[in-house]
Order: sequence, then structure tokens, then C-alpha cells
Amino acid sequence: MAKQLIQSEEEFKRIAEKEGTFLFFKHSLTCPISQAAFHEFDAFANQHEEVPAYYLQVQEARPLSNFIAETYGVKHESPQVFVIQNGEVKWHTSHSQITEAAIEQHLS
Repeated sequence: MAKQLIQSEEEFKRIAEKEGTFLFFKHSLTCPISQAAFHEFDAFANQHEEVPAYYLQVQEARPLSNFIAETYGVKHESPQVFVIQNGEVKWHTSHSQITEAAIEQHLS
């Protein structure tokens, strides 16, 4: 499975119910740091198609971004990546800490 853009709370809730473990990325369309982090997320997703990977674009899905922050008790940042496992955040980080290697380390 390649990465998939989602935009609604309903989509996110369905994914969270369906997937045991998945990767989720919050992406800003206007931030150069987010562009670099998205490249790392994308590289991981392309190399590990067995890992469900989803993302949102903050400018297009602010309510969803806020919902995720509130649901998991993790302060909103952008860019931000999460490994969600069995309904809980196993790991998260933001900005330049988002690398393909860091994601791989936390999903192994």
C-alpha cells in the first residue's frame, strides 16, 4: 500500500479501527522544513509498502489535525509524524527529527 491522503475525522477513525499499526504524517504545504520531512516520510512509505502510511495537509484538514492532537494528547506541530499501534501513539516526533531512518527504527 502506498501512502494515502486523508482529510476527515471519519476517515481517520476508520483507519484507526482497521489498522493495528500505521504511520501518520502531518504536512504543511507552505513550510520548507515540512517539505524535507515529507520527502523522508515518502521515501520510507515507498520502501515499506507493507506499512500502512497516511498523511494530512494541515491547510486543508485543520479540524482533523486538531482532532488527532486532542485524541492522543500530543501537542500539534507541523511537520509531525506518528507511529500509532493498537490505538495508541507508540512514537512521535517533528521537524528535522523526521527521517526515514528514525521512522524505520520505531517501526521495527
